[in-house]
Amino acid sequence: MRELHLIVGFDGSPAATRALDTSARLLAVRPPGRITVVWVAHLTSTVRMSADAVEIVEHDFDGVAQELRAAAAERLGDSQVPWDFQWRQGLIARELIAVAESVQAAQPDDVVVIEVGSSSSAMHRMVGSVAVNLARHSPVPVTIVP
Repeated sequence: MRELHLIVGFDGSPAATRALDTSARLLAVRPPGRITVVWVAHLTSTVRMSADAVEIVEHDFDGVAQELRAAAAERLGDSQVPWDFQWRQGLIARELIAVAESVQAAQPDDVVVIEVGSSSSAMHRMVGSVAVNLARHSPVPVTIVP
């Protein structure tokens, strides 16, 4: 049986937590599989910072990544599903796609799916959500968890 490899965008939000929980439940009833939890640190292109400020922000990103990894470990601890955590920096949809493409290249027999939670925030309605961007541009299937 082919392994199902789920790439889960995770930022600790309720929507991302639902996506992570859904992924764990899915793999509990449909083994074999694994989860790659991905947090993408994103600064808008309009932010301009000095080198010192960039160093401080990157240090802060390390702290956030540690907190999110711990939160993911807590959610997945009892699931018995193998998982790993990555943090990347850049545009969220682009980085999730890059992780999926990397997994697919390394494990061409795996079924790779990106899982994200949907959000109905005003900001997403105005500028477009990560989920919509993924649905339009991802070379692998995308599951949007409500």
